[in-house]
Amino acid sequence: MAVGKDTAEEVAVEMIKPRNDTRNYKRIILPNSLQVLLISDPDTDKCAASMNVGVGSFSDPDGLEGIAHFLEHMLFYASEKYPLEDSYSTYISENGGRTNAYTSSEHTNYFFDVNADGFDEALDRFAQFFIKPLMSSDATTREIKAVDSEHQKNLLSDAWRINQLQKHLSAEGHPYHKFSTGSWDTLEVRPKARGIHTRDELLKFYKENYSANIMNLVVYAKESLDKIESSVLSKFQEIRNIDRSKLSFPGQPCSDHLQVIVKTVPIKRSHKLRVTWPITPGIHHYMEGPSRYLGHLIGHEGEGSLFYILKKLGWASSLSAGESDWTLDFSFFKVVIDLTDAGHENVEHIVGLLFKYILLLQQSGVSKWIFDELSAICETTFHYQDKTPPIDYVVKCSSNMQLYPARDWLVGSSLPSNFTPTVIQSMLNELTPNNVRIFWESTNFEGHTDQTEPWYGTAYSVEKITGSIIQEWMDKAPNEKLHLPSPNVFIPTDLSIKNVQEKVDVPVMLRKSSYSRLWYKPDTTFSTPKAYVKLDFYCPFGGNSPEANVLTDISTRLLMDYLNEYAYDAQVAGLYYAISHTDSGFQVTVTGYSHKLKILLETVIEKITTFEVKPDRFYVIKELVAKQYENFKFQQPYQQAMYYCSLLLKDLSWPWNDELEVLSVLKPEDLSRYYPQIMSRTFIECYAAGNIEPTEAESMIQHVENVLFKGPKPLSQPLFPSQQLANRIVNLEKGVKYCYTKEGLNPSDDNSALLHYIQVHQDDFKLNIKLQLVALIAKQPAFHQLRSVEQLGYITVLMQRNDSGIRGVQFIIQSTVKGPKHIDSRVQAFLKMFESKLYEMPDNEFKSNVNALIEMKLEKHKNLREESSYFWREIQDGTLKFDRKEYEVAALKQLTKAELIEFFDQHIKAGAPQKKALSVQVYATTHSTENTSDEGDSNMVNIDDVFGFRRSRPLYGSFKGGIGHVKL
Repeated sequence: MAVGKDTAEEVAVEMIKPRNDTRNYKRIILPNSLQVLLISDPDTDKCAASMNVGVGSFSDPDGLEGIAHFLEHMLFYASEKYPLEDSYSTYISENGGRTNAYTSSEHTNYFFDVNADGFDEALDRFAQFFIKPLMSSDATTREIKAVDSEHQKNLLSDAWRINQLQKHLSAEGHPYHKFSTGSWDTLEVRPKARGIHTRDELLKFYKENYSANIMNLVVYAKESLDKIESSVLSKFQEIRNIDRSKLSFPGQPCSDHLQVIVKTVPIKRSHKLRVTWPITPGIHHYMEGPSRYLGHLIGHEGEGSLFYILKKLGWASSLSAGESDWTLDFSFFKVVIDLTDAGHENVEHIVGLLFKYILLLQQSGVSKWIFDELSAICETTFHYQDKTPPIDYVVKCSSNMQLYPARDWLVGSSLPSNFTPTVIQSMLNELTPNNVRIFWESTNFEGHTDQTEPWYGTAYSVEKITGSIIQEWMDKAPNEKLHLPSPNVFIPTDLSIKNVQEKVDVPVMLRKSSYSRLWYKPDTTFSTPKAYVKLDFYCPFGGNSPEANVLTDISTRLLMDYLNEYAYDAQVAGLYYAISHTDSGFQVTVTGYSHKLKILLETVIEKITTFEVKPDRFYVIKELVAKQYENFKFQQPYQQAMYYCSLLLKDLSWPWNDELEVLSVLKPEDLSRYYPQIMSRTFIECYAAGNIEPTEAESMIQHVENVLFKGPKPLSQPLFPSQQLANRIVNLEKGVKYCYTKEGLNPSDDNSALLHYIQVHQDDFKLNIKLQLVALIAKQPAFHQLRSVEQLGYITVLMQRNDSGIRGVQFIIQSTVKGPKHIDSRVQAFLKMFESKLYEMPDNEFKSNVNALIEMKLEKHKNLREESSYFWREIQDGTLKFDRKEYEVAALKQLTKAELIEFFDQHIKAGAPQKKALSVQVYATTHSTENTSDEGDSNMVNIDDVFGFRRSRPLYGSFKGGIGHVKL
């Protein structure tokens, strides 16, 4: 059809979509050449949209590094149609939604979701980003500071530092070489010194690059496709189309920087090897999947794999392989290896083994059965994929629209089906010694480098390596038997849906014994051949001291380590397991396709039962744990504040430095002695859900009981009633503000952080909804005032907090410009400002916020994992209020504005009589002079001794040990 001024052109296309996908799709092109994908989902609670603009940081003009990213920030402020600053974000928040954006090298993606009732106006506000945004001078200056704060947050991040170093060692004339985040220096100081006005350049960049013909929009809504189309046409056809040419950045940026080994010093204590080859982008052959095939083999962890050998030698703790940092014009294949201390001493052997494995692939030829197996796994994964939140789905689809033909917008590159050995061989031929770049990170290189990367200050040195040198390394490498993987026995062949008779909406308790309790929830919603099983082992001796905590942690890591070769195939086939340390013992989680889940679970239980300490693996794990403890000091200050808050509130928690001290003297025999004690008394809380029959669930748990408790030599016995312990939470005193102040652990970090926590109550329906509503209403105003207006820091968050059923709210702010004491005073000032907003709120606005919260609570779970996590939280906390939502919705419908104000006045506002506050302040060296106590505040109590404080305060009771219920 011809495209008229007020009509859209429908472009017929049959998109590949999952077999179980009931949503309707339509592709249209607006008169301004904007390409749109419409998605109609009558069952959705949330509606969403994403706009992918085909311009990114590669288009930054020289001398204005970061302007594309800066523009991304600026579009959120205001528009000609909606001129009130921050009204877009406020509207999204008040309608139960969220919004964000990101800038990559070749595109910028903006996205949001909201409750269905608020979607039409939200979409109109969103459209104005691309029609007539207002970028005021005042907002421009403030947001440059926000961009700079984001950059300051990244300065001591090893991931950002190594990424920029790889870019630095490339052709200076290529956009890949650029610094892309932006900073005060690049967006204010340097332009001003050259007589350039950043705002003028910002407007120019927007005008010259933001054109409808290089944009791709995805809109996901409840309405019919025709209604969505009409709405989109009316809102987005005004976007200018200047027929901007599609951007291209030809040329390989690293051709003059090959055959190098770059030694660099990370911030955290670690050794890491990144072996990188520039390659032809795999996206041009996405149906042949060359990088997927090679990544699968080089990154394999089963017997005979490269990682299997490196682990056996004690040289590596993890390995990943695959294509990354790709564009349409160039790409990289990377192998990233986390090294042990011993591995750091044997890097030449490791590189030699890597190239020996690549040689094995060359000699073996491209294998059809391996490709077919991968293709079958990909097909099953695609057709039985979990439904994701609409906001994630629209971002994926809009990104795909820039890269793939319309028929593949939903699938992207995830269904390789064309077996073409020459394509795979061609990429394999690029993985040569002559084409390699090796980045070797180690704190051991400190003081042994001679160059500095200019943006992040990363120390490094460069040495040339030749093909003959790598050949020598191959010749000297250990003569280990590398071989290709065997066929995967975990690929599911039975994907049928079981017909469970008992249709229940919430978990029911199937059985209880002195050994365990089993909760069961069949899949009545998702019709997917997947299951979710969790076993929580309550072990009184598993965390009753720093030594016990560390030894339990090491034992769970060793169990994962022992199972890795066996279970890796299961992971590849979509069946996942985890054994994780908890405050009171450990958890086993198995999730994925139900067909062979029982086999994997029984193997995990067998390993737990027959556990033995292998000294060589013990020392590898001990080294890994020690590095994690030692690197705690390099955590972001806001993360340190969160840690201190938990340490102050949780009765059974141990400081990391105590555990590090204990760890240093531990030996394998200590764990050999201790493991039987950990397991000697236990109770297992079990949850089984999904495509699993009740008899199967009971059979699984019966097997666990038989193996652990009823064998010839039982490993475990039931708990005594006196051992039914739970981690309880400190009850703060009403009318008191506690303050805990600590210097940041990294003297080089200029960021300070504040965590201002207000503890409110133990789990209670009526109080819960009042707290949630205050948090919903205050969230965006807090962000706008403290971040956008006052520019305290890029990380500015107001969020709810739930510690084992103890509810509260917390402000988290990280800043280089102000110390935590000042930030805390600004939080208090905000609460006074918000007090007025709440008092003066019109009744219709109050009702709108109540309805938004109701819609958020009624939002359906998207998939089995999401549903299971929700119900498991009730089981884990001991609250067992599985029908919580309907009670809280009923309470919300009865709530009055006066009741909300009374709650705020009693618990939240400055000086509230029942307010229980804790201010955790982590200050940088640059803010140490501000660190003085508030002598004049009679309600302030400074905490000098964490454990003295914990001993001095009463604890909330625990919900643990209740018999549970389906209906309250």
